Amino acid sequence: MSSQRQHGAIAIMLALLLLIILCIFTFALDLPQLTNRKTELQGMANAVALSAARELNGSASGVGNAIAKAASTAGSWQYSYHNQTVAWNDSALKFSSSVNGTWLETGAAQSAPNGLIYAKVDTGELDAAHGRVLRVLSQLFSSSGDSTASVQATAIAGRLAINITPIALCAQSQVPAASRANPGPPAYQELVEFGFRRGVSYDLMQLNPAGTSPDNFAIDPFAIPGTMGSSANTAPAMLAPFVCAGVLAMPRITGGTITVSRPFPLASLYHELNSRFDQYTGSTCAPDGAPPDRNIKSYVYTGINWMSATPGGQSAQSTSSAGKLWTIADPLPAPAGNTAAIYGPLWANARAVPFSSYTAGASEPATGYTPFATSTWSTLYKPGLPSANASYPGGTSTPYKATAGTNFLAPSVPHQPGVANRRILNVPLLSCPVAGGTTVAASVIGIGKFFMTVPATATSLYAEFAGAAEEQMLGSQVELIQ
Repeated sequence: MSSQRQHGAIAIMLALLLLIILCIFTFALDLPQLTNRKTELQGMANAVALSAARELNGSASGVGNAIAKAASTAGSWQYSYHNQTVAWNDSALKFSSSVNGTWLETGAAQSAPNGLIYAKVDTGELDAAHGRVLRVLSQLFSSSGDSTASVQATAIAGRLAINITPIALCAQSQVPAASRANPGPPAYQELVEFGFRRGVSYDLMQLNPAGTSPDNFAIDPFAIPGTMGSSANTAPAMLAPFVCAGVLAMPRITGGTITVSRPFPLASLYHELNSRFDQYTGSTCAPDGAPPDRNIKSYVYTGINWMSATPGGQSAQSTSSAGKLWTIADPLPAPAGNTAAIYGPLWANARAVPFSSYTAGASEPATGYTPFATSTWSTLYKPGLPSANASYPGGTSTPYKATAGTNFLAPSVPHQPGVANRRILNVPLLSCPVAGGTTVAASVIGIGKFFMTVPATATSLYAEFAGAAEEQMLGSQVELIQ
């Protein structure tokens, strides 16, 4: 090969090499910019979605708070190497009751807030400048002369679990809130929720509004509402960690039927329930995942110090009157022959509430409804029945809320300080009767808060009704889903 031909070949190869180097240099400049902008927008989308989802509570005000929080969070972010402030637009935020469901604009969400538990942020809905990146050298190779590229980010946040114990009971009534006209004078109108009376203790394993034999259920902790689960999921070994923690591996329990198995296997799981009393022997629970309550005092009926007469049992006396299994405290008028012993311990954690304190459609205040005074006991629970003595806490407090004294007991030092209200079981209340069979579908019409007054046994679960709970107030920690 001649020298000229060699030089020509080298020149061609050199030109190609320079072209390749130029391409590499171009992408070396452009790609980091695109990657950085994508990272900036993704970080902002994640933060905004998380902050918005934390505010959702099933109310229009909750959605309003989510919208405001989203704008505030976005406004604190900068992009383009911290040179530009985000110009937020509410159109980038949407809400849904399901990750794969319909996403509602902010206005529609405020009009129909119930069930909305997910927030989605799409930066593509913001001004195009947020995602536009100048391609410094790429324009040299673009036939269209376009010197920019665009990126965007999306994020969805919400709750993946709910603080519900995998126990279900039949609602004693289908009515969420009713007025009970206790005999007077004065005839105090008492709030009754789903047939339960606040401050009255029940054996949760001895109830049934549709018959005289107990009916209770274990919940499949994995099968989301509207799907049919498996009986294997309600085996004691599968349920144990969920009983320990008091959670279900689903974001909600309404919106469709849930899968339940009857009966709840209390004999196999009562040790797990008792972790709330700092009792771990025989249990699969551990203090890290299932901490004790901050007050583990057992309120055994024989040692109640705030009642003028000693109760005759750990709960209100069971009765099968009117063809249903309930307690002597529930029928109205009260059955004849009531004695001072039949109501069990009263108001250990929750006080009875006047019906006038309740407002349909409104959430219970964070501090609770204004309760009855203890002076109403002789009317609420019939003359001659137990009354509160001078040792009952004043104001709106209750024995459980004590931080010292005979009604308080701290958990063991290694497990302190404990967690307040761990003894409250959030229990789904079902529309009954539930179809026959072992593993069936059931509809949840409400959630009851039941305070464990004493540790459970293999056959009994004594708990005081503490009111109804709102589903969206029971969600676990908000997480990024995608």
